[in-house]
Amino acid sequence: MAEKLKITLVKSTIGAVPKQVKTVEALGLKKLHKTVELPDNAATRGMIQRVRHLVKVEEI
Repeated sequence: MAEKLKITLVKSTIGAVPKQVKTVEALGLKKLHKTVELPDNAATRGMIQRVRHLVKVEEI
């Protein structure tokens, strides 16, 4: 596994299930095309799995 993940919000959360909206916010993403770098661990991977249709993930 990589040390960090680069996560970008590529699809809007408008119309998404409220649980998915909160997950995106918990990842630190607020606006489209904004990127955050988070540690590569099980918790982060689990959150990404829930919203994988809304985000793009790159390993750093």
